[in-house]
Amino acid sequence: MADTFRLTLAQLNPVMGAIAANADAAHAAWQQGRAAGADMVALPEMFITGYDPQDLVTRPAFHTHAMDAVEALAVACADGPALGIGGPWARDGALYNAWYILQGGRVVHRVLKHHLPNETVFDEMRTFAPGPPGGPYSVNGVRIGSPICEDGWYEDVAETLAETGAEILLVPNGSPYYRGKLDTRQALMVARVVETGLPLIYLNMTGVQDDQVFDGASFGLNPHGELAFQMPAFDSALVHVDFQRGDDGWRILPGDKAPQPGEWEQDYRAMTEGVRDYFAKTGFSRALLGLSGGIDSALVAAIAADALGPENVRCVMLPSEYTSEASLEDARSVATALGCRYDTLPISGPRAAVTDVLAPLLSGMPADLTEENIQSRLRCVLLMALSNKFGEMLLTTGNKSEVAVGYATIYGDMAGGYNPLKDLYKTRVFETCRWRNANHRPWMLAPAGQVIAPRVIDKPPSAELRADQTDQDSLPPYEVLDGILAGLIDADASVADLVAQGFDRETVKKIEHLIYISEYKRFQSAPGPRLTKRAFWRDRRYPIVNRWRDPT
Repeated sequence: MADTFRLTLAQLNPVMGAIAANADAAHAAWQQGRAAGADMVALPEMFITGYDPQDLVTRPAFHTHAMDAVEALAVACADGPALGIGGPWARDGALYNAWYILQGGRVVHRVLKHHLPNETVFDEMRTFAPGPPGGPYSVNGVRIGSPICEDGWYEDVAETLAETGAEILLVPNGSPYYRGKLDTRQALMVARVVETGLPLIYLNMTGVQDDQVFDGASFGLNPHGELAFQMPAFDSALVHVDFQRGDDGWRILPGDKAPQPGEWEQDYRAMTEGVRDYFAKTGFSRALLGLSGGIDSALVAAIAADALGPENVRCVMLPSEYTSEASLEDARSVATALGCRYDTLPISGPRAAVTDVLAPLLSGMPADLTEENIQSRLRCVLLMALSNKFGEMLLTTGNKSEVAVGYATIYGDMAGGYNPLKDLYKTRVFETCRWRNANHRPWMLAPAGQVIAPRVIDKPPSAELRADQTDQDSLPPYEVLDGILAGLIDADASVADLVAQGFDRETVKKIEHLIYISEYKRFQSAPGPRLTKRAFWRDRRYPIVNRWRDPT
C-alpha cells in the first residue's frame, strides 16, 4: 500500500451553461495533474455546468447535456489520474447535485449531496432531491470521503464517512463570498477535522455568477485542525497537494499559505471581480457611467477602471443648472486621475423641451419630485443612447443605503446593467474610497494613488436636483441611517429593539416605512455583487404589496 498520495486541486472559474468549455477547462487541469504525477485531480461542486444553475438545471436537455459531457470527459481522462468533478445526475425521475469520480475511462463513483441548502441565496430543495449519506470511494488504494459543500457544514455526513472507512475528507464547494466568510468556513471545517480525526481539503471555485462572487481561498487542515496550506482568495489557481501516511494515518505535507486580504480589501476585490467577470461572461468589455462629482459615482468609476482598465470606461457628466462648479471640477478630477474618458452632455436643453411639452397639463401646479425625477430620467435616456451606440454597459451608482430607502430614481439613475455598490452602505462607501486612495494591488488596472480627491469624499452628499439640496434635508445623518438599516435589514431587529439601542422611534418608523414602500424599485433594480448575508435580491425577498408595519 502506497504511503504517499498526490492531489491536484483546481480552484477554477466555470461559466454558467458553457458545458463544453467547462469540460475543456477540467481536462486541461487533469493534464496538468497527470504531468505532475497526481493520483487524483479535483474540481469544485457543479463545475461542469457552473454554479448555481437554479431552475436551468431542471431542464432535461440541460442536465442530459451535462451528464453526457461528464461521460465523455471520463473517456478523455482514461489514461492518468482519477478526476473528481461536480455536476447534475438524473435517475429514476429524481435530479441530484452530484460529484463524479472518473477513472479508467468511466464513472466509477457518484457522491450525492445530502443536505440541500434552502436559505440565504440557495434554494436547492427546489431543484434537487437529497441523496442518501454514502460511504467513501477508493483512489489508488486511498479511501476518500467527499461531503459536498453544505454536507461539510453538518457533522453527520463526515462522521458517517469516517465510520465507514474514509481516510481523507475532500470537500468540493460552490461557496460564495460574504464578509467574514473565510473565518466561518475554517471554523466549521476545523470542527469536522476534530470530530473525525481526518485531514480535510476544502476546495472552492472562483468567478462571478450574477450577484454571487466565488472567492476561492481553498485550504487544507490536518488532524487537530492545523492549517497545512492556503490558496489565494479570488484568484484561479492550481496546486499539487501531497499527503503522507504515518503510524497515525494520513497528513497533508505543508504547502504555501497565501496571505488573505483584510475586510476592506475583500469587499473592494469582490466588487471589482463582480464587474470584471460579469462583463466577461455577458459579452461586454467596456462600461460607462454618469459621473456626478459625488462620492458614489467616483467609487463606481474607480471599481470599473480597476476591473476593466481605464481605457474601457467612459465617464459622462450630465450637468443641469443645479450642478455646482465644484461638482464639475470634482467629476473631471476623478476621471483624469483614473485615466478614463470624460464626456459632458448638458441636460438643460432637453429638460426645457420636456417641461414645455408637459406645461399644458402641469400648469399652475407647484414644482416637486416630478421635476427632479425628470432630470434623472433624462440623464438615463442619454446614457442608454451611448450604451446602445457604443456597446458599453451602463453601470448604476446607487449604494445600499439609497437602494434601501428608495433615494434613487427608477428608470433614472437606477437604470443600467450592473450596480457595483448595491450591497455597500453609504458609510462604507466613504471608508472604501479612503482605502482605495491608500492602497493598490496588482489586480487593479487603474493607477495607484489618490484617485478620488478628498473633497469628493468629504463634501455633503447631494443629488443636485434643486438649489442647495443635500441628502440630509430629508434623511438622518448617514451614520444614524445606516445603523437603523443594519438593524432592520441585516439583523431583522424590531422597532423596539432599535429604540432600546438609543435610536429615535419616529426616525426608525420613518425609515421602516421607506424600506417597505421602495420594494417595487428593488424588484426592478440591476444585480450587483453580494457582500453581506442580507443583500437585496435572493438573500432578502419581500412582497411588493405589503401593509404590515412593526407595531412595537
